[in-house]
Amino acid sequence: MIQTVRGVHDILPVETPLWQLLEARALAIFGQYGFAEIRTPLFEKTELFARAVGAATDIVEKEMYTFADRGGDSLSLRPEGTASVVRTFVQQSMHRQLPWKVWYRGPMFRYERPQKGRQRQFHQIGCELFGPAGPLADAELMAMVMRYLTDLGLQASLVLEINSLGCPDCRAPYRDLLIATLRTLVAHLCEDCQNRIERNPLRVLDCKRENCRATLANAPSMLDHLCAGCANHFSSLKTHLNHLGIPYRVNPFMVRGLDYYNRTAFEVTSTGLGAQNAVAAGGRYDGLVAQMGGTSTPAIGFAMGMERLVLLLNRETTLPSSTDVFLATLGERGENAGLLLAEAIRKEGLAVELNLSGGSLKSQMKRADRSKARFALMLGDTEIEKNVVIVKDMTLGQQQEIRWSEAPVFLANLCRVGP
Repeated sequence: MIQTVRGVHDILPVETPLWQLLEARALAIFGQYGFAEIRTPLFEKTELFARAVGAATDIVEKEMYTFADRGGDSLSLRPEGTASVVRTFVQQSMHRQLPWKVWYRGPMFRYERPQKGRQRQFHQIGCELFGPAGPLADAELMAMVMRYLTDLGLQASLVLEINSLGCPDCRAPYRDLLIATLRTLVAHLCEDCQNRIERNPLRVLDCKRENCRATLANAPSMLDHLCAGCANHFSSLKTHLNHLGIPYRVNPFMVRGLDYYNRTAFEVTSTGLGAQNAVAAGGRYDGLVAQMGGTSTPAIGFAMGMERLVLLLNRETTLPSSTDVFLATLGERGENAGLLLAEAIRKEGLAVELNLSGGSLKSQMKRADRSKARFALMLGDTEIEKNVVIVKDMTLGQQQEIRWSEAPVFLANLCRVGP
C-alpha cells in the first residue's frame, strides 16, 4: 500500500470546513482593510529564496526542496510567501501603485522534522503591505491580525509579542557586541547555537532550549542599542497599540528566522500549542525590495500557520453542518420522486443529501442524524399518492406533511430564518 510521504498529510472532508472558515474570514476581514488576494507560483528560481530569505539561514541551507528542471535551472518549492510576493512587486513595477496591499494563502514546503502543528508541506495565510514607512502601518497590521484571530474566537489563548530588530546602522555594532558575548558563552550553548554564532547570531537569542535560554538571560538586548530613529519608531508603535487597547508584551529575545527583517518584529503566540506556539509572525522588511532589484520601498507583512490555527479551532469551535436537508426515500417511485425533489430544493440554495444507498426508513433516519442535517424529508409510495412529503425538524423532533410542490420554498424560508 502506498502511503503519504513523511511530513505531509491529507485534509479530509471532515476537516475542510475549518480550513474554509479560515480562508473565508481572511477574505472578509483583510478586505475590510483594503487587502486583495494574490496567488503566486508554488516554485521559483532557487536564487530568489537565497537572496531574499538569506543564504546562511537554515531554510536555504537545510530545508528547501530544490531540484534541477530539464533545462538545467535550479528551482525550489517555496518555503515561505514573502519572497514570491516581493518578486511580483518588482517584476510588475507595483511601486507605481502605492500603497500596495495583498494577502495570500496556500502550501509552503520545508524539509524539517515533522511535529505537532508543523509539517513538511504546511499552509499559510499571509499579508504584505508596501509603501508606508511609519509605525502607524505596523500598528494597523497588528490590529488586523488580532481582529482576525478574535473573530475566530481565539483571543483568550493568544499573546501579542513585539520587538525591534533595529536597522542596518544600529544592528551592525550590536551584532559585533552580541558575537563577542556569545563567544564567551559558547561552551554552554547547544550545537545549533554554536554554529550560528558567526553566521546568524541573532537566531541564537531565539533558541527554545531551556539551557540556552538560561545561558542567554543576561545577553545584550537590541532594544538597548537602537539608534534614535529606530527607538522613536518602536516607542510610537507601543503608543499606537496602547491607543487601540491591544495588549502586548515586549520580548527582547524574539527575532525572526529570515535575514530580511528590520525594525518591527512581532509574533502572536498561543498558550495551547506547547513549544511550537507561534500562530502568526511577521515584521518590517524595508530593504528587501531594493535588495531584489526594485525601487526602494518600505514594507511590512506577516504569515499565519493554518495547521496550528486548525489545532486551536478543533478545541474551541463547533461548526454548523453543511447539510440543510436529508432526503430519505422508499421504493423505486420514492427514489425517482426524491431525485426530482432534491434538485428542486437545491435550486432554492439549500444543501441536500439524497439517500443513494437504499435501506429501511430506520437506517436512513440514522444516516440523517449522522449528517447533522437540520431537516429530514421522508418520501415513499404513500406520500406520492397523497402528493405530500413528510418534513421532520431534526432539532425539535417534530414532523409535518407539506405539499410536494410547496416543500422547496417552505424549507428555504425556514433555513433563512435559522433555528
